[in-house]
Amino acid sequence: MNNIIWILILQLLYVPCFTLRTIFIVKQLRTQATILGAIEALIYIFGLSLVFDGEQSFMSMLVYALGFSIGIFVGTLIEEKLAIGYTAIQVNIPTLNQPLIDRLRQEGYGVTVFEGTGRDSVRYKLEILTKRNQEEGLYDLICDYQPNAFIITYEPRKFKGGYLLKAMKRRKRKSTKKAPESSSIS
Repeated sequence: MNNIIWILILQLLYVPCFTLRTIFIVKQLRTQATILGAIEALIYIFGLSLVFDGEQSFMSMLVYALGFSIGIFVGTLIEEKLAIGYTAIQVNIPTLNQPLIDRLRQEGYGVTVFEGTGRDSVRYKLEILTKRNQEEGLYDLICDYQPNAFIITYEPRKFKGGYLLKAMKRRKRKSTKKAPESSSIS
């Protein structure tokens, strides 16, 4: 019974490490991926040695598989909370919503506005780049001003230059200084 508990615990450590290591590799965070890879390998060896040690019971193998599936769930939750990286957001709106654009810029977001022709009329596209951990707040802000906006999100691998980095630092400083307040549109 003691081995079964250890197998479950090791799987709950191993799989989130595996998930995060994979994400770090994709995001080209080599040092973090290397460290997690070493930790992951040790946990994996200990876990397998417990599963295949001695009698190799069906229960220990079942717990190994169950721990693996729960570990995937835990790993994805951790990744969502860390929200590593950036998100490029395209907002398509039917009219030029200057109050929305002004508010986004006031909040420190870099916004580029494009005009294009849609099926029925002229439409406007806003391009915004933000950190992934600020994505939901940005969605809420956009929906407050433009509930019918069509929003597409991309995850850029690389970018260089522009207004973004200074604005993000200012926005972060500003948000840590003031207490959260309810947003209302006048």
